[in-house]
Formats: sequence, C-alpha cells, structure tokens
Amino acid sequence: MLEHKFAKLDAVEVDGGVEISGYASVFNLADQGGDVVQAGAYTRSLHRIKAAGGAVKMLWQHDPTEPIGVWDEVREDKHGLWVKGRLLPDVARGREAAALVRAGAIDGLSIGYRTVRATKNDKGQRLLSELELWEVSVVTFPMLPEARVAAKGDTPDDAILRDLAAAFRDARGWLDPGR
Repeated sequence: MLEHKFAKLDAVEVDGGVEISGYASVFNLADQGGDVVQAGAYTRSLHRIKAAGGAVKMLWQHDPTEPIGVWDEVREDKHGLWVKGRLLPDVARGREAAALVRAGAIDGLSIGYRTVRATKNDKGQRLLSELELWEVSVVTFPMLPEARVAAKGDTPDDAILRDLAAAFRDARGWLDPGR
C-alpha cells in the first residue's frame, strides 16, 4: 500500500526551471497521522534506487500521471530526507506548479512510500524504521508542518540561528523603542 507524508519546500529560479528544495521528511516528529519516521528509514531504499540506476519521481499531488520535474538530489542527513530538484518549464503542470510555488500558494512536499518495517510505541504512534521510497510530490497541504524549509545552501541549523537573531533584534527594539 502506498502511503504519503508531507513537509514544506523552498524555490529558487535557475536555468532550466525552478529549483525547489526542502525536507520531504523530518526524523523523530509525529505527523498529523501519528507516524514518526526514524533516522535511517530511507537508507536501504535510496541505495537500491541508486544501484538500479533509477530515480525518485517528482509528481504533482501524488498523481502518477502528473510528473512535473526531476529530483536532482535525494539524501538523508541527521535532520531528515532532503530533496533538491527542478520543476520543468516544458511540462504544462510543471509551469503551473512553479507559478504556485513562487506565489506561495503551494509550499508542501509529500513522500509516497511503502512501509517495510514499523513498530508501535506506548503512545500508539507508528515508528517507521524502514521505508521503500517511491516518490516525492509537490502538494498543497503538508502533513508534517513542523518540517523546516532550507533556502538554497542553508542547513536547518542556519535557519534556527537566523530566527533566533531576528527574535533578539525584535526584543531589543521592543525594550528600547527609540532605536
């Protein structure tokens, strides 16, 4: 059975389309369905895909008849499953998706997968320890809203530090309105 998980994305104009990147999955966070993806859950699947010369598909809203681009990089890191790819301007739905992403109307990523190995914890959550990754879709509603979006070249730690610096600047202005 194909399952889906959601997260947010970032977009940058590049030659050959609109580059999008972000975390399609974040480890150790419960999504709105109560599932928790554990670190390493994608390792075997990514190795199998690479060994077979395949690629993770980029789809529109999980529709297998609507490929909209290509994923140039799909990798696990300590934070989750990070993806970077291009929405293709030669594909009608790819152009539409790019326009919606640029406008901020669409900001989600979602994984399509088959569960290989999972257990339940005492909270009733499924702990997903191995997944067979099929596709990563651009979607409207992310199931995992806590996932951090990384701008091109950023890491999650960079984003946290930027947010913290902005909070300090805001607090300083609030404490000293004359600044």
